[in-house]
Amino acid sequence: TLYSRQLTSEGVLSEEEYRETVHDPIMADFNKQFIAARDWKPSSRDWLASQWTGIKSPGTFSPIRTTGVKEEMLRKLGLDACRIPTGFRAHALIKKIFSERATSIELGESIDWATAEALAIGTLLVEGIHVRLSGQDCERGTFSQRHAVLHEQSQPATYVPLNNLAPEQAEFQVCNSNLSEMAVLGFECGYSLESPNALVMWEAQFGDFANGAQVIIDTFISAGEKKWRRQSGIVLLLPHGYEGQGPEHSSARLERYLQMCDDDPDEVPEMNVEERVQIQQQNWQVVNPSTPANYFHVLRRQTHRDFRKPLVVMTPKSLLRHPQCRSNIDAFD
Repeated sequence: TLYSRQLTSEGVLSEEEYRETVHDPIMADFNKQFIAARDWKPSSRDWLASQWTGIKSPGTFSPIRTTGVKEEMLRKLGLDACRIPTGFRAHALIKKIFSERATSIELGESIDWATAEALAIGTLLVEGIHVRLSGQDCERGTFSQRHAVLHEQSQPATYVPLNNLAPEQAEFQVCNSNLSEMAVLGFECGYSLESPNALVMWEAQFGDFANGAQVIIDTFISAGEKKWRRQSGIVLLLPHGYEGQGPEHSSARLERYLQMCDDDPDEVPEMNVEERVQIQQQNWQVVNPSTPANYFHVLRRQTHRDFRKPLVVMTPKSLLRHPQCRSNIDAFD
């Protein structure tokens, strides 16, 4: 081969050494696998690992689950998620933001988008459900709204409030990704296939940027269950809104995701909550939550069902801080 001739011509290996250490072992393994393939028979375990036990197929009815959480638990977890450890020097603006969050939880009113998200994640974690979030700038949030990871101002140290809620809680993994939408979303999609009992989320820095991952979205997420009978609960968070930030920073292209829904326009779905299977039979969900409480419930719903469906969320920009886009605590119950 060209590679072997290059090695021998440069004196890296002699021809005999090449055959003994590279060529012969590889060819022997190829032959071994070729012979074994003659008697191979597919097993269900090759396709669906044991962690998928209990997840229902589209043909098996799954009743609607409640997603509310008692006010007492919301207040406790919410205040814990706003607590900064003694001696940890957080940025002054972070202290102000966390103080305002704590006040809204104590009063039980005017809970904003980021606080609702923290409540959704926190309640899932204490229920033992692993939560993962990745994306460009997702630790802070594109619009400086999330602040999932706090940075010490006097030394290189970090603190993740949502990983300090309860001794037996599940882990919250949040990480800023590199600038490759396709690679990162592809990894998270695979993670969701192997971890059906986790909430796996990918956030685009702006919804427009999902165009860099369109092959993953079209091939594996929107069509994956129909083609390969593999469910996925992956969540796509796509900031959306024409709010003056210019080209490729305005639209998550909501219409494109709606065009890829396989809902039959001529079929009227069953509306009886005891028999409703509309979402279960479709390829994915495309939602545009209008309040923080809507967002809280739609995230919790992902893991409280007996089936898994991809979820595409049009997330807000200016509404993250808009005084009229708030929810009272009773809307989370």
